[in-house]
Amino acid sequence: MQTQIAYLSLSPFPSLSKTNDKSTPFLCSFSSVSSLPHTPPTNKNLSLSSFLIETLAISEPQAISISNRFPWRKSMDNPQSVVHFLKQLGFSDAQIRSSIQLRPDILFSNVDKTLKPKLQFFQDLGFTGPDLGNFISTHPRVLFYSLERNLIPCVDIVKKTLGNDKNNQDLIRVFQCSYSDPSVSRLKCNIAFLESCGIVGPLLSMLLKRAPWLFFISVTALRDQVSRVLDMGFSVDSRTFVPAVLTVGGMTRESFSRKIELLRSFGFSMDECMDMFRRAPTFLRPSVDKLKFKIDFFLNDFELDRCALVSWPNCLTYSIENRVIPRYRVLQVIKSKGLLQKEPSLNYVLTLPEEKFLEKFISRFPDDAEEILKIYINGDLLDS
Repeated sequence: MQTQIAYLSLSPFPSLSKTNDKSTPFLCSFSSVSSLPHTPPTNKNLSLSSFLIETLAISEPQAISISNRFPWRKSMDNPQSVVHFLKQLGFSDAQIRSSIQLRPDILFSNVDKTLKPKLQFFQDLGFTGPDLGNFISTHPRVLFYSLERNLIPCVDIVKKTLGNDKNNQDLIRVFQCSYSDPSVSRLKCNIAFLESCGIVGPLLSMLLKRAPWLFFISVTALRDQVSRVLDMGFSVDSRTFVPAVLTVGGMTRESFSRKIELLRSFGFSMDECMDMFRRAPTFLRPSVDKLKFKIDFFLNDFELDRCALVSWPNCLTYSIENRVIPRYRVLQVIKSKGLLQKEPSLNYVLTLPEEKFLEKFISRFPDDAEEILKIYINGDLLDS
């Protein structure tokens, strides 16, 4: 072993200049082979690849790749029946193409015994037309799960957890967002764990509506995310607990650490960082660059005191482009015109609904309203 390591550490370049080096012919031969043109893969099922290209506009390389997985499927009767059936249900060509690209074996499913019962099941839940097509085109694997053992039990559990769900609208959203692995045991275990943490009733229902993917991840991953949030000082009955779980679950540990370090670079202590996170967990969701821009804007442009930002980090949750800067720009204009007797608080300005903001800070100044409105809508986002 030591001899081999020593040999590998030597530079090979001096030996290349020697014409009698036995490795030279090999190197030349290898170079010649690598320069040969790429040979396209052999098409083992021309009839299927042609069908995919002509009927679904799938690219030739991908069509060949798919068809080579089914070299023995020479008859196109089943694929034609499947595509015809999906089109009858209102699937677009793009949705059918996506479904087949993700699960090519759909082409050889039994329409009457496999596809019809399951798609009828989803239709009965409220998936119709484009909704059904969108759902299947992103989660085609659900068509290969058992109705009795997987699909129906999962739906029953989700319905029970959601509670009052008019027309299954929340149920449909849950499935559209995350339903790709209908594991009954995993769903039951995750719900049992969350309930053991005190997340029950309306709180559990809200979590399912806002983060359905949490209920379908592994039990270990869910436990880790909830434990991290509890270790940060949140209590399960706090209104910020669920948003904290959503925020922590939506980023890696490394990403979370980078954002905390960004806060520290602006002079916030670790205690202040965690205090801000406990007050408004969602403010850490944006990217590091966007979060940096927001903090810099409030501290330097808005000239907000750092302690004020610690006390009210919710201001960092608002859209900097659509709300913060346009409203800041309006305040600057009306202050410069001497139209304000008393400067409003930042909290008041940012939390006002759009209609109320227009009424309080634009419509009430009829002589200048048109000019202010133009600045509010069309002004350069960075000119202030």
